[in-house]
Amino acid sequence: MRGFFIAMNLLFVHQNFPSQYFHLLKALANSGNHKLVGLGIQPVNQSIPKNVTYIRYGLDRTSTKAIHPFAMETESKVIRGEACARAAHHLNKQGFRPKLICVHPGWGEALYLKEIWPDVPMLCYQEFYYRTQGFDCAFDQELQPTHTWEDRARLYMKNANLLLALQSSSWNVTATKFQRSSFPENWHSRFSVIHDGVDTKKACPAVKPLTLKLPDGTRLQSGMPIVTFVNRRIEPYRGCHTLIRAIPDLQKQNPNAHLVIVGATEGVSYGAPCPKGEWREHFLAEIEGRYDPTMVHFTGTITHQHFLELLRISAAHVYLTYPFVLSWSLLEAMACGCPIVGSATPPVMEVVEHGLNGLLVDFFNPQELTAAITELLNHRERAITMGAQARQMVLERYSLEQCVPRHLALMDLVASAGLQ
Repeated sequence: MRGFFIAMNLLFVHQNFPSQYFHLLKALANSGNHKLVGLGIQPVNQSIPKNVTYIRYGLDRTSTKAIHPFAMETESKVIRGEACARAAHHLNKQGFRPKLICVHPGWGEALYLKEIWPDVPMLCYQEFYYRTQGFDCAFDQELQPTHTWEDRARLYMKNANLLLALQSSSWNVTATKFQRSSFPENWHSRFSVIHDGVDTKKACPAVKPLTLKLPDGTRLQSGMPIVTFVNRRIEPYRGCHTLIRAIPDLQKQNPNAHLVIVGATEGVSYGAPCPKGEWREHFLAEIEGRYDPTMVHFTGTITHQHFLELLRISAAHVYLTYPFVLSWSLLEAMACGCPIVGSATPPVMEVVEHGLNGLLVDFFNPQELTAAITELLNHRERAITMGAQARQMVLERYSLEQCVPRHLALMDLVASAGLQ
């Protein structure tokens, strides 16, 4: 990383800045050598170093009414790309020239940056390339009806922005091998796979017994049969239907178990909204009268610190997902030493090895899920061993100490044109 011992102008672009760049910015700011500038739309929702300059920009227009539905997604990216480019142009006129541009292109921000600084290398943080067959598309036959060719056409057009970003990029980085596999194979040689990193000092097992009060007033403590499940929003993409359908049998086999479900209960982050009402109510209606609701706790959205405290007292953590982007929450749960029950889908199988650091089950099978949770609740010595193995794997492969230096080394190579 010889280049990062020399002062550099570095530009980070993310619509929800700093997001994935948070830990990199901290490391770079601590070196004291660099001018660090961020561009984004949203207000900063987490603390950033004082020597990072953040510039917010607004959108000059909204989407065109009655635009062709196939073009709607592309136009929204163009609008954001234009707004970002205007902010970059203003920076350029003020004399700021970055040595490297690090940008998340998912919302269109990367589209025109090379028109402002044609010779500046651009490192794109790529998350997911949409497929009209396979991966998350039509994975759930119950809830994803057969797509018409028009549905597939709209999905196909979501990649227009990503293809332009690939073309403009000097190099690309993504968090997991599965995410890289979603992109066209001819681009794989232009990718590095480096996870953002988990703060294993914060996400860690409890050093003493804990007591935690839930929003509904329930008090839980270490040693109780506590099962945890986390979604940003309670939705089928992250397996809420399989979990909820498992509740009656889970309670029959484990009547003292508390199920704690974290996440917003309105709307969706991924996939289609519920046709009527919200997904939580939709699936709870299926099991009405067959379960004890006093042992099922929906917390809504909670703080990150509260979330980590909950993981530290969890006896079994459930993580289910379509073949889609892996959630940070799974690796944080593993870092806390949680015994894991995960879906046997490619993103989870990249980090959870069945029988070693967790148990894998069929995404769609509530009976398998119940059996795996019950095994962890009833065989605590094995569960604790799996949790310890899960943490060890995170320490070795996904900790900040492992990931941040690799990101900085990659940035150095791209900035110095060391990757061709």
